Amino acid sequence: MKSKIYHQPNGGNNGVITGSDNGCRSESPSPPLSPNRRVLRRQRRQTLLRASSFSLRRNLRYLLLLPMIYASGLLMCVGPFSGLVGWVYVPGSVYRSPEIYRKLKDDILFDNSTALEQLSSVWKYKRRPKMPKPCPNSTVSSHLGLNRESSPLAPSGYLIVEANGGLNQQRAAICNAVAVAGLLNAVLVIPQFEFHAIWKDSSTFGDIYDEDHFISSLEGYVKIVRDVPDEIMTRYNYNISSIPTIRVQAWATVNYYNGEVYPFLKVHGVIRITPFANRLAMSVPPYIQLLRCIANYNALKFSSPISTLAEKLVDRMVEKSSDTGGKYISVHLRFEEDMVAFSCCLYEGGRTEKSEMDVIRHKSWKGKFKRRDRVIRPDLNRVNGKCPLTPLEVGMMLRGMGFDNNTSIYLASGKIYQPEKHLAPLQEMFPRLYTKESLATPEELAPFEGYSSRMAALDYTVSLLSEVFVTTQGGNFPHFLMGHRRFLFGGHAKTVIPDKPKLVLLLQDMDMRWEVFKKEMNLMLGESDRKGVMVPRVRKITRKTSIYTYPLPECECIFHLSSNISTTGNIQNLGALHPTSNLMNTARL
Repeated sequence: MKSKIYHQPNGGNNGVITGSDNGCRSESPSPPLSPNRRVLRRQRRQTLLRASSFSLRRNLRYLLLLPMIYASGLLMCVGPFSGLVGWVYVPGSVYRSPEIYRKLKDDILFDNSTALEQLSSVWKYKRRPKMPKPCPNSTVSSHLGLNRESSPLAPSGYLIVEANGGLNQQRAAICNAVAVAGLLNAVLVIPQFEFHAIWKDSSTFGDIYDEDHFISSLEGYVKIVRDVPDEIMTRYNYNISSIPTIRVQAWATVNYYNGEVYPFLKVHGVIRITPFANRLAMSVPPYIQLLRCIANYNALKFSSPISTLAEKLVDRMVEKSSDTGGKYISVHLRFEEDMVAFSCCLYEGGRTEKSEMDVIRHKSWKGKFKRRDRVIRPDLNRVNGKCPLTPLEVGMMLRGMGFDNNTSIYLASGKIYQPEKHLAPLQEMFPRLYTKESLATPEELAPFEGYSSRMAALDYTVSLLSEVFVTTQGGNFPHFLMGHRRFLFGGHAKTVIPDKPKLVLLLQDMDMRWEVFKKEMNLMLGESDRKGVMVPRVRKITRKTSIYTYPLPECECIFHLSSNISTTGNIQNLGALHPTSNLMNTARL
């Protein structure tokens, strides 16, 4: 529409006012040639009021909608209303395994259809070690000083590390420390162990591992000493906490150590790295990876008290498994009180169990589980496979997979949560159920009581030489054990890894028949076998998987290097066990 031009004789705006009807037509007559300014202002105010009223009405709808969206989110996720409406039921989220067991118990206990001669189909893969390939001479001689005519370079300084966690987390720290010492050309001081409120083990390195064997096995690769020399300690008043400490980022790369840590070490001559869990990336050059292999599978041998009792326990398990040719299963059962509390899962204890677990969580982890951003969903934990399997669930799974009641089982575990209640069903399904406590005499176990890492070392050894290893929860123990068994037996050491999300769905179907469950368990066993014999195809320099779980192919060559390491580092002494010829026969090598 055309703009209208009004002439104003009194001169405002050079005598010209430009206006428009803005599309709002009016039937009133045209204004006079000289309108009153107050009339124009009133018209503008009315226009603005109409516009604001429209905008307010439009925004009001959004203001009313936002609280509704927020309330819906609270109802779907977590918030003050969740207690009123309850959680939305998710299939598999409720622990009903005891009900299923009571319904199927007669069928389970009556079913011993797996005959003794059919066990070969259960233990499918024959464990025959592959002939290892030799390490590349160029890599070894160039980086580790083997066969050098000239003397090695002077060390850059002393490296002190403090390993934390349980037995196998400490093991990772030790192997990484050896690798870092080789990388920095440093002298490694025997690692110290941090006392942890959870494991409550005051053991030193020498209590768990053979120090002399550790030092001699790494001779020619990394120099190891028991203590920092006096001439250095006097500079720090014999106070190890006064030694320059550097905090290294998790999964630090080789470039990080060369660029940040090495200059610091050269300046001070001694450094302390604490904490030292997972402080070296998995992707490292082959000669550094080799140091990890030598440390883990050759240098770390359990101390004489541990290996002596462990040998007795293995012999006793073989004797009790005479009906199955000396073959037995080991089950790593993570159903201890602290693990149940940490997982934030609920079973059948109701409010009493929840209150008890809350107390344990607060005692062991302070306010970690009380943070505002922490949402505890036991139902979703169970559906996602994050809840530890109960002894009952492990028993039903193994019976469904075809292991009959003549099968001998070694239970690798700490103190089971409410053992009288939870172990009874497993004992019913597998009468030949043994633990270190039932195999050893009280006098034999007395030196190990109160030392969780030493107890774990016994479990580790018996599980290492079992025919089948069953893991139920994950963690450092099964990961190291799976890798050690792969290393010893060329990748063909059977491990059963349950599909827990699938298992929890099956174990709440009250209409399920035993034949259906057995069929599903056989499918699960087949999938576990398929994945178990796979060796990840990774480039050595870019690997992302843990070399402690998948040691091949990098670690194959250390058999050939064993004769170069020391006279005590032969093939029979490989690994954490240092087995005798009798034990190696048990291992069917």
